[in-house]
Amino acid sequence: MKPASREKRIDKKRPRTSRASQAQPVTGVAGLLRRLSPWQWAAAGILTGAAVLRLVELTLKPLHHDEGVNGSFLTTLFRGGYYRYDPSNYHGPSLYYFAWIITTFNSLFYGKQGLSTFAIRLTTVLFGVGLVWLLLCLRRELGSFGALVAAALAAVSPGMVFFSRYFIHEILFVFFTLGVLVAVLRFRRASQPRYLMLAAASAALLGTTKETWVITVAVWMIALPCTWAWIRLRREKDVSGASSVHLPVPDVLANSGTRVWRGWEIYAAAALLFLAVWVLLYSSFFTNFPQGVLDSVRTFGYWFKTSKSDHSYGVTKYLEWLWQQEAPVLILGAVGIVIALWRARSRFAVFTAFWSLGILAAYSLVSYKTPWCALNILLPGIIMAGYGLERLYQLRPAHGWKALVPHSRGAIALAAIAAGVGLYQAIDLNFYRYDDDTRAYVYAHTQRDFLGLVNEIDSIAAGQPAGKDIGILVMSPEHWPLPWYLRDYKNAVWGKSADPTEPILVVHESQVLDVESKFGAKYRLISSHDLRPGNRLYLYLRRDLQP
Repeated sequence: MKPASREKRIDKKRPRTSRASQAQPVTGVAGLLRRLSPWQWAAAGILTGAAVLRLVELTLKPLHHDEGVNGSFLTTLFRGGYYRYDPSNYHGPSLYYFAWIITTFNSLFYGKQGLSTFAIRLTTVLFGVGLVWLLLCLRRELGSFGALVAAALAAVSPGMVFFSRYFIHEILFVFFTLGVLVAVLRFRRASQPRYLMLAAASAALLGTTKETWVITVAVWMIALPCTWAWIRLRREKDVSGASSVHLPVPDVLANSGTRVWRGWEIYAAAALLFLAVWVLLYSSFFTNFPQGVLDSVRTFGYWFKTSKSDHSYGVTKYLEWLWQQEAPVLILGAVGIVIALWRARSRFAVFTAFWSLGILAAYSLVSYKTPWCALNILLPGIIMAGYGLERLYQLRPAHGWKALVPHSRGAIALAAIAAGVGLYQAIDLNFYRYDDDTRAYVYAHTQRDFLGLVNEIDSIAAGQPAGKDIGILVMSPEHWPLPWYLRDYKNAVWGKSADPTEPILVVHESQVLDVESKFGAKYRLISSHDLRPGNRLYLYLRRDLQP
């Protein structure tokens, strides 16, 4: 009896189970939120911040010249289903087809207004946020803290934010660049066929986005043997085998289900997928076959000529641009490169270090330079910054007075300072100085005053019986991105006229004296607006019409 009484006494001490604790586990969104780890909460916060920075006031700045040209291609595709790749002057087709998907979906709700400035820039916004997500996918390679740092630096990077809000190819290009590496790393680790297929699709989309894929691939091909040689030279064992960048060549690869893939089959399937994506996009889905595919090769003849003539700068220009807008990443990235090469323990880190140095050298040596190309240098720099701070975060606490400031706190402080500086510069650039040519990323951008011209034209058209069928003659040879903003005006024409009859004239400042002398009796000046530095447009209205 004594043991029983003891058991009874023990039972009395046990807390009673409440009805709430006996309830079924919370499911749905609430249950999912409860199951999130602190790292996942931090990642979600970074992604949310990245989305907010890229979406707020997305139409605030007028389109750049290049955005206007891209918008014109998209308008033709959206309205007429027509697109042809031009190898002589323009980049690949992927941007237009992804934007076509978004604008078409948008048109289900807004009709013709689905083709809007917000919709086309939403394309690059989604890829910009996707790039931040891909950096979080490097958690195993960079470490938990390092992946969060890299993602946060990309989320607030002035350049990454600026060009995510820009309807040009570059943010898609860096997304697919990182997409190839993430997919290869996953395939290397898990040997699952789907990852190799994702790598093949990403590589094809990289090539169908911009011709500079040859630079990236060439740098990678040089970085791979450099990585192998450096680690061998350092005689350090790779303690992070999953971070290796070489592909496995197993005899068989197990797939989900009963199907078993042999090594040659999955690589053949990946090659076929690569070719299928390449041919479909460059041939405009076989409406321009085989010419479009041939042009994807012919383009390099034009490209090499362009790289030696236009937008020519010295070898240090990219470093100057990055130092002005991305100094924290430049510094921390350099530290990460030194640590990666000194330790030589992670093939991925060493590979990315050589990628960073190689891509900087390649783009610096090419005389053709534009600020958006700096994103290709910035991407591996951000990864190296995350790697370097992860190594600092993981250092064992020091002894003595150094223990007063643990390395983890120092790493967190450096990451916070770098992200804070980036956030300040991103807000300043994207919401206040987006047309200030003293900023590195603002490159001959359309002035905000230009939207006043567009608003004047819309106001005049709204007050006339013809509405948007009103005739507009744009005489100015410098007019991009005006065609995008006049896309709904059916009777807008471009060029000079000996005897214009259109109600509205848009004239370049160099043409004003000639227009006044010849047509002053017929037209009156309404207003003038800055297009770009050194280019001002004048708006004239026929005298028989009221403004």
